Amino acid sequence: MNPTRFDMYAFIHKALRAQMADALVAMGRLDVGDSSEFEPALARVRTLLAACASHLRHENEFIHPALEERMPGAAIAAADDHVHHVAQLESLGSALCALQAAPLAERPARAHALYLKLAAFVADNLQHMQLEECDNNAALQAAYTDEELITIHDRLVAAIPPQEMAATLRWMLPNLAAPERATLLGGIALSAPREVFDGALVLARQNLAPRDWLKLMMALGPMPVAA
Repeated sequence: MNPTRFDMYAFIHKALRAQMADALVAMGRLDVGDSSEFEPALARVRTLLAACASHLRHENEFIHPALEERMPGAAIAAADDHVHHVAQLESLGSALCALQAAPLAERPARAHALYLKLAAFVADNLQHMQLEECDNNAALQAAYTDEELITIHDRLVAAIPPQEMAATLRWMLPNLAAPERATLLGGIALSAPREVFDGALVLARQNLAPRDWLKLMMALGPMPVAA
């Protein structure tokens, strides 16, 4: 992988790693007898599972075909992982539903079982994302120009519904490095309608620490936006 080349995995994987860590920690510290903790923790896991399932579908639809088109066999390892991840997601969903429906006396054991399943899923995905960012990126960068990779990435992003994109940005924006965050918002400013850029700025303001927000404003400055 050439770090100076376009990397379509970097930003979304930072978002997913942060979301996985958040859900796992929430489950690990959950007091199942406290209703103010119970539903929010389960909602974190449920939202994570939906995000991972969607991300998996996007890669299957856009990235793996691009790899196979010019580097036959290059997507096999990642595709095999995805089959395993689908099974894990189904198992986690079942365990989540069972915990939610369980009587209070059964909740501690079921919560711990879900926590262990989730930890295994996160561990598998961390290794999987490493494979994608190293091996898959190297193959993509060898087979495509940056302009071609950006086109593939833009097609993928265009297929994401607005509500899902907003949920993704909620995790992506605070978990990028400041220069990456400025690059992301600058790209949105130049390529998306004004209301999309304004919505992204609102999400940034809501989710960034004051110092990070100030860095972003200084980096963006007065920027032109698409009509």
